Amino acid sequence: MTKLYTKLKKLRRFLLFLCDVVLWNLSFFLSYSVSRDSFSLVGNEREFFLSCVVLNLCFCAVFYYFKLYQKMWRYADIEDFFYVEIAVVISNLFFFVVVVILKIFLGFRTHILTMLMSSFLLFIFRLIYRLNRILDSKNSPRFYKKRMLIIGGGETTLSILNEISKSRDNDYLPVCIIDDDKTKIGRSISGIKIVGNTHEIPKFCDILKIDTILFSISIISVFDKKRILDICAKTNLEVRIIPNIRNLLTSNASIFSSIRRVEVEDLLARDAITFDTKQYGKYILNKNVLITGGGGSIGAELCKQIAELAPHKIVILDICENGAYNIQQELLRNNKCNDIKIKIASIDDYVGVKDIFQNEKIHVIFHAAAHKHVPLMETNIREAIKNNVFGTLNLVTLADKHGAEKFVQISTDKAVNPINIMGATKRICEMIVQSMGMKSKTEFTTVRFGNVLGSNGSVVPLFKEQIKSGGPVTITHPDIIRYFMTIPEAVSLVLTAGGIAKGGEIFILDMGEPVKIKDLAENLVRLSGFVPNEDIEIIYTGLRPGEKLFEELLLKEENIKKTENEKIYIGKPINLDNDKFTKHLEKLREIIDKNDKKEIEKLIGEIVPNFKHKK
Repeated sequence: MTKLYTKLKKLRRFLLFLCDVVLWNLSFFLSYSVSRDSFSLVGNEREFFLSCVVLNLCFCAVFYYFKLYQKMWRYADIEDFFYVEIAVVISNLFFFVVVVILKIFLGFRTHILTMLMSSFLLFIFRLIYRLNRILDSKNSPRFYKKRMLIIGGGETTLSILNEISKSRDNDYLPVCIIDDDKTKIGRSISGIKIVGNTHEIPKFCDILKIDTILFSISIISVFDKKRILDICAKTNLEVRIIPNIRNLLTSNASIFSSIRRVEVEDLLARDAITFDTKQYGKYILNKNVLITGGGGSIGAELCKQIAELAPHKIVILDICENGAYNIQQELLRNNKCNDIKIKIASIDDYVGVKDIFQNEKIHVIFHAAAHKHVPLMETNIREAIKNNVFGTLNLVTLADKHGAEKFVQISTDKAVNPINIMGATKRICEMIVQSMGMKSKTEFTTVRFGNVLGSNGSVVPLFKEQIKSGGPVTITHPDIIRYFMTIPEAVSLVLTAGGIAKGGEIFILDMGEPVKIKDLAENLVRLSGFVPNEDIEIIYTGLRPGEKLFEELLLKEENIKKTENEKIYIGKPINLDNDKFTKHLEKLREIIDKNDKKEIEKLIGEIVPNFKHKK
């Protein structure tokens, strides 16, 4: 099949070449005849045929030099046509010089006419070939094509329309373009008219019977982006979006193939928070780095960003082998770090974790391993304490014992005034890190943030799956709100905090305004092309065990202060009685094996005074 395709390609090129030969010879014949006011060659046979030989040699040499038969003329653009015209002009000039040298005097008029006629015929021939392709694409069955409204009248839209015109198999039929620039309204791009501004999107969607909307503005402020997407949501049509043009430039993907669905990140009314991890990540350079929970969503992103900072070795510790294996293979494929070890163990296994510290000579630890699902931990208290509390205690003890340089604990806003077991255990983890930091040469620090979009167990992937399966979308309470950040934001915060840390701090991120989960779910439904509570039902299930209506990032006692980065704050650690805290942990270790939930809950209340368990 491949050989047949290669033969057909060569045959197509040869036929194109033959057509060109016919056209430039026809041009010369007509020009020669017009110049002599006669279509008879009698008496001029030798001069004409010798000139034809020279003409063909000149054209072949120049067209070969310009590689015109390596181009795919069915996808030709303005630049390709320009090259043809340049090649024709140079061929004719070359022809003129050679015949003068050979003392063949055809007359200036013949050369001018040959140049004009060959330029015209070769241009028209290729234009017809190209238009035939476009018309063939446009005349393909439209029953299967979605009528598309495009937002944005810029270069990105031009590229999209060009790609659509080249592809017979695309699912879209561009109908109109929307742009807020008044000077563009009424004009056209590739034959598609710019009909109005973004406020008129619902009107034109209705009038023109639009099936899908394409957001084709690649560089725009987050506020304008959210404003336009909110307008799109009112149409209850599927909305697709072009990724940031800077990301496209670093990949080999075409713009059209990179069109994606609207994600929750597009709906956040704030700019993405970025940190200069290169500047603050120098403590990673040539170090052996341990990432606990390295196979999870946060841990995997930690592995990727740490690999960019040139560590000596990355050690991925996880209880689940699948995620750890996947991120190891991704890093190896991208040649980011050659020494990547996977250790399958539970952090509450002291002997297993000790072997890692002894054999791998760990310098920096990022502790992302935790049981974090709030309702599940309410019914699995013993496992929550074993993993979160004593797993963390194992790690900080061994980090101190083996002289690690830095230890960064990843915490959660649920540790602030906790009302659930998971939050309480994470608050104890913060206290363990603080306690060890008071007496160790290792720099211990904690980073605390809210919900992470797309992380394992978070609400957004659940919403997407529910919408995909036709609903219903489940929300625990209509008034529930949450702070959100993306996985890359969360990880860059962790790495930056590690660089700023001197030991003992709790770092908190300015996450902007909290988001109402009800609004988030409804917008996701609308922008997926459905009507909330008509196509996709939204139901309220009631707050789950241990769930708050809103989360907090700071305890009252933790007076925050600014850092050199305006988006990062430091919470002052609360005074801690180390001896009392140590005794409490010893007692907790004793009673968890009894699995007496009331006794455990009472002791957690003594360790974390602001713990008020809401069942």
